[in-house]
Amino acid sequence: MAIKRFFDRLKTEEEEYVEIGNEQDEVSPTMLIEVEKIGDFADSDRIQKKVRDGRVLLVKIKELKEKDMTELKRAIEKIKKTCTAINGDIAGIGDDWIVVTPSVARVHRESAQD
Repeated sequence: MAIKRFFDRLKTEEEEYVEIGNEQDEVSPTMLIEVEKIGDFADSDRIQKKVRDGRVLLVKIKELKEKDMTELKRAIEKIKKTCTAINGDIAGIGDDWIVVTPSVARVHRESAQD
């Protein structure tokens, strides 16, 4: 009899719990990182426009580097001037990529002391 009351009490306690689903609200990203490439000097205009619009860009420069290093230097200098004007940032990633950011983001650079 005591055992039956014990199990009845457990059953009642189980019924009192409310299950909460694992539903997660859809969260929209606050900042997107876009992947671009520079195939010729004219592509630098597209990169400039996107960084002015507030986008963070990973830009593959390998194609232009292999084709014409002088054009690549001109394109990067043009993008760099835009970054300076909008208080953005630009940095190389290895030999084939650069990252270009608007003023809302910075590139962390490791110092020699780290």
